[in-house]
Amino acid sequence: MALDLATRYPEADTIHLVMDNLNIHCRKSLTNLLDKEVGGEVWNRFTVHYTPTHGSWLNQAEIEIGILSRQCLGTRRIPDLKILRREVLAWNRRMNRARTKINWRFNRKAARHKFGYKWKSFKRSKT
Repeated sequence: MALDLATRYPEADTIHLVMDNLNIHCRKSLTNLLDKEVGGEVWNRFTVHYTPTHGSWLNQAEIEIGILSRQCLGTRRIPDLKILRREVLAWNRRMNRARTKINWRFNRKAARHKFGYKWKSFKRSKT
């Protein structure tokens, strides 16, 4: 995926990439896959923004896009890109001024209930 992105945008100085903290989402994995030189060149094209370690599966970017879609755009049809940019910028400024934060409701307890984990139903490996 990283190689595909880098080749699609050859003129970009840097490509901002939001990733979770999976152990394979790092420079070493890319250089192992390609080779040290090519993998390093590809990796250096990116500015990587990692999601929080214990919240990566919540995917904050998708949550933000959903909120933008509901609160800013709603059911309206925006006629052109200029108006869309203006509307999104105004909404974004309001959200930033209000210092609006995501209210996480899906915590560990809720996850265990939703996915049927029972207390001590699994064992950790000894290594």
